[in-house]
Amino acid sequence: MDLEQESTIAVDTGMTKDISTSCNKLIETQKEIATIEEKLKTTKEIERTLSEQTIPNLMRKAGVTMLKLADGQVVEISPKYYAKIPATKTEEAFSWLRQHGHEDIIKNDVSLSFGMKQDNEAKSLVEDLKNKGFNVKQKTHVHHGTLSGFVKEQVLEGKTIPHDLFGVYVADKTKITVKD
Repeated sequence: MDLEQESTIAVDTGMTKDISTSCNKLIETQKEIATIEEKLKTTKEIERTLSEQTIPNLMRKAGVTMLKLADGQVVEISPKYYAKIPATKTEEAFSWLRQHGHEDIIKNDVSLSFGMKQDNEAKSLVEDLKNKGFNVKQKTHVHHGTLSGFVKEQVLEGKTIPHDLFGVYVADKTKITVKD
């Protein structure tokens, strides 16, 4: 092909209108999704406030923990325990768990996953592999569900735990069920 010869590409100008229309529809759809997501976020916050604050406070003022409504629904208030170790306190939290005999809730990942109650085995394997010259990456963590369950157990047993190390948050939650 001669470099001086021009290439001509045929563009179907009728299609550009369809492309433009579809692009505008995409933009409008994306805006609608953003609006719906924002509305969902706001609605979830309203639900959390009603469930964790408004209804529990009203029921406490009324001196009840359970209430049967005229339509048969039962309203109950019970504490819900949440915990998440802040990233800046991970080592301190793990140290506290180990010092107080709770190392069994710590998980270790060394290219393979170690389960609960295998903290010591994981540490031993990592040391053995390092001594053999392997570049081992180890990740220790506590599953949030396990940690929340642990915190609940400790609180209910009247034991003291450092709330700041475990990001403890206890909230009354409203549960509404239909009883037959």
